[in-house]
Amino acid sequence: MTDIPRRRLFAVIEREGLEKGIWAPIGAAFQNKDGSWNLKFDLLPTDPKMTIQMREEGSDDAEFSA
Repeated sequence: MTDIPRRRLFAVIEREGLEKGIWAPIGAAFQNKDGSWNLKFDLLPTDPKMTIQMREEGSDDAEFSA
């Protein structure tokens, strides 16, 4: 296991009639030595009002894999 900081990417999809948004996993993020991030998308969000969350590995989410 490497010490590269990693995060899962989620799109938060808002729908009428739903109290909470739907959290859809869409990819992973990897931090570079200079502090910037590389994003690897498995899916691209199409809604211009979508929120993208970067969650730490193991933070109440399904197991991280990239």
